[in-house]
Amino acid sequence: MELEGRIWVLKDREGKMIHDIDTDQIYHNKHLAITEISEMGKFALGNLEGWEDFSEKAGKGDIIFAGKNFGAGSSRQHAVDCFIALGISAIVAESFGAIYKRNAINSALPIVEFPSLTELAEKKEFENGDRVKINLETGEIINLRTGKKYNAKPASRVQLDILKAGGLFEYGRKIST
Repeated sequence: MELEGRIWVLKDREGKMIHDIDTDQIYHNKHLAITEISEMGKFALGNLEGWEDFSEKAGKGDIIFAGKNFGAGSSRQHAVDCFIALGISAIVAESFGAIYKRNAINSALPIVEFPSLTELAEKKEFENGDRVKINLETGEIINLRTGKKYNAKPASRVQLDILKAGGLFEYGRKIST
């Protein structure tokens, strides 16, 4: 299973990767009354300093590159659904908050753990607007601007099965028939 898209590298104003982006920064609690997933996208990263206008810039198929512990904090499903609403095709991070990781997998939002991402991004191996190709089964990431190949963690078999089914509920229905 391969994905290709334009990347957004979540760095601060000094060019450092942002770590510990919590679910309130991804999707502010003042918007929790919104229950229609299609309406959630416009609030994605709206509470992350320097990224408040992300939803206006992002396009269908784009990929987010983030630092350590992306999605820390609460079990806020909106923080996954807002990216699905925008059409974000994957999130690549050095690591993920445990609950966020499970919510993303269950919702069929591809996530990729890439332990050396901060070091590489701060060396400008990855920059906003670069196009990458990601093989979820092998973990290989290719920066199409430079042609360089990198190794992230491959998705687990269960994660791939849930992704291919379109989410956990669809996967459950598939294996129960």
